Amino acid sequence: MANEGNIYHIPVLLKESVDAMNISPSGIYVDMTFGGGGHSKEILSRLDENGRLLGFDQDEDAESNIPSDKRFIFVRSNFRYLHNFLRYHNIDKVDAILADLGVSSHHFDDSERGFSFRFSGALDMRMNKRSGITAAEVINNYDEEKLADLFYLYGELKNSRKLASVIVKARKSKTIETIDDFLNLIKPLFGREREKKELAKVFQALRIEVNQEMEALKEMLEAATQSLKPGGRLVVITYHSLEDRMVKNIMKAGNVEGKIVQDFFGKVQNSFKLVNNKVIVPAEDEIQRNPRSRSAKLRIAEKK
Repeated sequence: MANEGNIYHIPVLLKESVDAMNISPSGIYVDMTFGGGGHSKEILSRLDENGRLLGFDQDEDAESNIPSDKRFIFVRSNFRYLHNFLRYHNIDKVDAILADLGVSSHHFDDSERGFSFRFSGALDMRMNKRSGITAAEVINNYDEEKLADLFYLYGELKNSRKLASVIVKARKSKTIETIDDFLNLIKPLFGREREKKELAKVFQALRIEVNQEMEALKEMLEAATQSLKPGGRLVVITYHSLEDRMVKNIMKAGNVEGKIVQDFFGKVQNSFKLVNNKVIVPAEDEIQRNPRSRSAKLRIAEKK
């Protein structure tokens, strides 16, 4: 059950990110990560009656935050389908796209969703509860090598192979179904002084795998490149080194792999020019108010 009284999500780098969108009052904008609606509310406050905003979120819980505003269109879908839904709403190009890639506080604070090791509950972790595999299914069905790879790649865990080995051995005698089952199994692998940080990395890795976050981000960034008008802004807040690398690559090289492509004359083929060469991070007072903003990085690019 969700903990009563929790704020759904505190928007990170709110003013900085919405300022970066360079909003024209009558423009068309996209909030790729609607969540609690904090960024969308700020964007709407800067639009006139002709402006439009689309807000994407695959989580049904976000629907309770939809504003009563005829300028706003809610899209309950993964942001990887940006291009499809723009076409569905007869929109060719947009003026700016914002994505805050952080997981909403709501998800961490809802014991039923299985995102946090602070609660008992099912090992679920799906952003979209209507589809996809759960974290429990990953833990119980992936082979040892695949488990080790995801813990190393997405969690940057040095003992990923040992972790995978322990899981595979344990599940032979008993299915791992709950957060408590999982914690009792893996806690002995971590020293007491770093236990919380290491467990957070394990849960992060599972969440990224369950929700195919890296694949979805790649598709969204490629769709955003095609969907922005010349002069339109791509504004992205990242929290993880892998996603930040993908965002940096597409802004600098025009592709998520970071491959520099040159034309016959040696000119780099890139759809974007950087607006901020130096990454923007939260000020100390924002980190004090919202500790989950600590790892946030804001990057901004403009479509050529």
